[in-house]
Amino acid sequence: MVRNYFQNINPIGICILIIFLQLILNSTLPAQDKGILRGYIADSTNGEVLPFSNVVINELKIGTTSNSNGYFYIPAIPVKKRYNLTISFIGYITKTMQISITANKTTEIKVQLAPTNILLKPVERIGERVTEKNSPDIGLQRISIKELEILPKGVESDIFRSLQYTPGVQSTGDVSARYYVRGSPSNENMVLIDGATIYNPFHALGIFSVIDPDMINSAEFYKGAFPAEYNGRLSSVLNIITKDGNKNDFAAKASASFISGKLLAEGPIPYGSFIVTGRKSFSTEILKKFLNNENVPINFFDLSYKLNYANPNFINGSKFVIEGFSSGDDLSNDNPLIENIKWNNNLFGFKWSQITDSPLFFNIDFHWSEFDGDVDPKLSSSKPKSNQVNDISFKTNFVYVYDSKNELNIGLDIKDLDTKLNLENSLGATSDIGSHGTDLSVYALYKFQQFENFGANIGTLVDLTGLSEAQGSSMQLCPRANLTYRILPEVSLKAAWGIYTQQITTLSDENEVISLFEPWIITPSYLKTSSAIHYTIGMKADFTQNLSLDIEGYYKVLQNIPTLNDGKILSTDPDLVTASGKSYGWEFQLNYSPSPFRFICSYTLSWAYKTINNWVYYPRYDIRNALNLILSADIGSGWEATAIWVYNSGIPYTQNMGYYNKFYFNNLYSDWSILEDYSHYAILADKDLGRLPDYHRLDLGLSKTFTIWNFRCGLDLSIINVYNRKNIFYFKRDTGERVNMLPFLPTATLKIEI
Repeated sequence: MVRNYFQNINPIGICILIIFLQLILNSTLPAQDKGILRGYIADSTNGEVLPFSNVVINELKIGTTSNSNGYFYIPAIPVKKRYNLTISFIGYITKTMQISITANKTTEIKVQLAPTNILLKPVERIGERVTEKNSPDIGLQRISIKELEILPKGVESDIFRSLQYTPGVQSTGDVSARYYVRGSPSNENMVLIDGATIYNPFHALGIFSVIDPDMINSAEFYKGAFPAEYNGRLSSVLNIITKDGNKNDFAAKASASFISGKLLAEGPIPYGSFIVTGRKSFSTEILKKFLNNENVPINFFDLSYKLNYANPNFINGSKFVIEGFSSGDDLSNDNPLIENIKWNNNLFGFKWSQITDSPLFFNIDFHWSEFDGDVDPKLSSSKPKSNQVNDISFKTNFVYVYDSKNELNIGLDIKDLDTKLNLENSLGATSDIGSHGTDLSVYALYKFQQFENFGANIGTLVDLTGLSEAQGSSMQLCPRANLTYRILPEVSLKAAWGIYTQQITTLSDENEVISLFEPWIITPSYLKTSSAIHYTIGMKADFTQNLSLDIEGYYKVLQNIPTLNDGKILSTDPDLVTASGKSYGWEFQLNYSPSPFRFICSYTLSWAYKTINNWVYYPRYDIRNALNLILSADIGSGWEATAIWVYNSGIPYTQNMGYYNKFYFNNLYSDWSILEDYSHYAILADKDLGRLPDYHRLDLGLSKTFTIWNFRCGLDLSIINVYNRKNIFYFKRDTGERVNMLPFLPTATLKIEI
């Protein structure tokens, strides 16, 4: 087994592994007569951490950013009486303070930043690493909840819909928040809440996500080239970092949109804080706009909670977190001829973060995640389905910071996964597709950042076992590299390469316009493990303080992608077959922000192909051209206005060539059966050779913050599809009738904070 494993290692992977080991061996030893600065950055009004804040020692012109817990660390600072330290975070007042550094000792500080009175502009990169010019962050974007609140809303704020304004991210319709990244299917996207996997993160037919925006502190979104610490998906990673809760005062918030009501409570506890949020649907009337005036009995809820504790008298430098999440959707129809569909998610987690007196940080995480879905056909023609996923994960992560500013990250990830899927075919035969497996993986990542104009993240992930028998037959080595070189003070070049694997899949039908139920299973043992190779290059130019340009190009190769077997005839035929694919393209984003305006122009030119049984076709998410124009303005007095214009070239679809009257054997004993049991049956052309018309629409948003009786209030007004563009959604197969997407749609949300 070991011999076969090494025979399958990519030569590029061996080179990266050698470079990785060499970097560790060449790391500098602890410096003499130098000191260390360590600190914590938070919001002065509520104590919430400010992840990815910028920290700069002005005299030395060196700096860093705070991590997801708000901590920062600067080693090997020359001893001097006084330094001026500048801390900044977009949307907060920049703070400069004096610090003293003592030889061979650690100076600790706690910094609180006050928020400005100016509202943030949409899609602004919160915590952008402007001080770390050598940061290898190609394909990475960071998002704050404050951005989501300003963007025009389909019904209410939603992080998944905000991703669709990012270059390289596509959507196939207004109805669904499901997104596709750089030419890959949606089941190759990983969604994490504080590191825990959510398997079905959608409410209400996928119209928006199960994650309440009021719970979000920030989010990291990797469109590709994600580092070795992430495992289990081929395309992208969205890691949502939740709020800790107000550490200074008790507070509550209530809000309502046209579809749901929400409550939030937060406040301090001894040596910590808590936060609880809940959301419940109360009306489905506005959803008729999404569903061609058809009423769907959507009923959903979600609940999040988090409790954190940091007592220096217990374990100095430690932070303990207990968190949980639950969501449920129930589509129960009174009509016995329409099936009922239910699904729910549950999550529980415990996390211990530790900062030591040495330059060592570590995290220990335990998470349990569950998904349960069920289809009850009643008297309809649907067939019963049920799916259960139980995921128990244990993760550790150790970070050591050298005096050279280089970092070594080492981690262990153990995942025990159990999946069950019960199906029934058209003949009434049932099948139980269940599987259980334990995956053990380790990773090492070296961040090479001692030079001002050059940076590199080089590492590898090793899957020691697999979830199925076939996957567990040999180890999987997944080397990855991410490089940045600043050729001019204003211009940097970036590149990345990596191998990625995925051991689970969904039973997804690409022909479904709206996907209601996508059961998860461990990839069957008769299929090989899915894999992908990412190649990425890019350039960033900061022409002025208010004008920047990002360009990224990518090429992605996909192998052994599980796909439904459309040609299955016999019961012995496999349910899944493997497909391959490739995608490539260019992404451009221009940011121009002369106060009080901000303008963002993003454009994507891309190609995606999928191959099954030597047949090459365009998948539905192959959108050749995508353009987003965003303009926002701070009007003053608490008013913020936003306009977004979106253009996409037409998506592929399978055309109808014609119809014939097909005889159905519904009732052989009826005298009139031979005359009545005929229905139109569509004759289809080759798969996805047609293209729907181009798509475009204009959305407007207006927000206002004000105070009534000492209550802080917020009003968000939005108009979707201002000029009522009739964008086609799909053609009905049986009649050829055209179904359009969202028409002109005004919405409003009111928030009240206590």
